[in-house]
Amino acid sequence: MIIRSKAPLRLGLAGGGSDVSPYSDIYGGIILNATINLYAYCTIEETDDNSITIESYDGDCNECYPLCRELEIDGKASLLKGSYNRVMRDFDLSLKSCKITTYNDAPAGSGLGTSSTMVVAILKAFVEWHSLPLGDYEIARLAYEIERKDLQLSGGKQDQYAAAFGGFNYMEFLKDDMVIVNPLKVKRWIIDELEASIVLYFTGRSRSSAAIIDEQKKNTSTGNNKSIEAMHRIKQSAIDMKLAVLKGDMKEFSRILGQGWEDKKKMAGAITNPIIEEAFEVATKAGALSGKVSGAGGGGFIMFFVEPTKKKVVVEALEKLGGFTKHFNFTDGGAHGWKIYETDRVDSLKF
Repeated sequence: MIIRSKAPLRLGLAGGGSDVSPYSDIYGGIILNATINLYAYCTIEETDDNSITIESYDGDCNECYPLCRELEIDGKASLLKGSYNRVMRDFDLSLKSCKITTYNDAPAGSGLGTSSTMVVAILKAFVEWHSLPLGDYEIARLAYEIERKDLQLSGGKQDQYAAAFGGFNYMEFLKDDMVIVNPLKVKRWIIDELEASIVLYFTGRSRSSAAIIDEQKKNTSTGNNKSIEAMHRIKQSAIDMKLAVLKGDMKEFSRILGQGWEDKKKMAGAITNPIIEEAFEVATKAGALSGKVSGAGGGGFIMFFVEPTKKKVVVEALEKLGGFTKHFNFTDGGAHGWKIYETDRVDSLKF
């Protein structure tokens, strides 16, 4: 039997960073995000060779290990190994030989939540395989704990919940890691207009979000007033953006997006750099109205807002810089899994 799963990546529209402790614990965080049709994938194949084979295209790992209850965290495929270890421990699962394969539609460090989304996809595959009693909130919370507590990776909480729930979501982050997800019912014409107005550009440079997030955490912990006030404004932008999206007010959407980027740059020194600034300059000259880097900053994808009739001009200008633009659509569904039996497999068919 084969088990497959997929979980959607997300665009952070407003409020990014307010989901990171200690800010969210002290002041409460608010984020507006939406999932897109780029995914993290996981496949689990049952085998009979008393081993666990891991093939992680994003985690630099293609190894076979003796069947065991805990895999060593050695810097290779840490997300997959950490997820396996936690599920085995929490649910006392019986040992089964298997091959686990993971890959992602976007590069690591893209700012689309690839790491957290991958953990959600892996957990969803185990839920399907072992019929684990986990709903969307439980999967997202477990994914968060695996990353932030078990593996000690810096980051926030929004990505796990976006991947588990899918769609447009207005999220509240409170103390003691409490999260409330409020799905938004956005009219189809508004979604169409947003898709027509957004250019998603990859700078050609991936980045690790850890250093940027650690600086944000330090600024909050030490009472850096400039950074804290900027984060207050970023949180407020999520409230304002929610109303703009629901009303279909594109002018206000663009304004909030641009102001959010200006505030975000005050949170940490490495959030912007010459490559990002050049992309903004080129896109603006070509007709972009506003933009922001998706995720923590420092690289990855930039989301530009344009008048739809200017989109082609902006795309052509950006692609001369050496990066690439990525077409996308917003999606409704969150993580899901399914099973394939031997008679259903493509490689079992005879022609």
